[in-house]
Amino acid sequence: QLQLVESGGGLVQPGGSLRLSCVVSGFTLDYYAIGWLRQAPGKERERVSCISSKGDSTYYTDSVKARFTISRDNAKNTVYLQMTSLKPEDTAVYYCAATRHLYCAGYVPYDYWGQGTQVTVSS
Repeated sequence: QLQLVESGGGLVQPGGSLRLSCVVSGFTLDYYAIGWLRQAPGKERERVSCISSKGDSTYYTDSVKARFTISRDNAKNTVYLQMTSLKPEDTAVYYCAATRHLYCAGYVPYDYWGQGTQVTVSS
């Protein structure tokens, strides 16, 4: 059974930090690029970040550059999204997803999805 499970979301004040984790089971990460996507109420789903299968290439949408860092530990089947300097506009449900593409800087379809974790940035 292929599964991705996110954790680490919660309520944080503006300027605060959170680290999201995505643990994958049922398949190895070695041949999958992994993305983080988010969806806020009433808005389209947005690509936030992704990391290539080997971790040698990363992508960030302009609004999170210099604030978010994606990383992966293939031996632990885990991908992380470290978020700093959080803003209210970062509030959304965050999903991790896997694609059979090795790289993901351009558009790629995602094949497997987690359930999502809520991130709320508010004072």
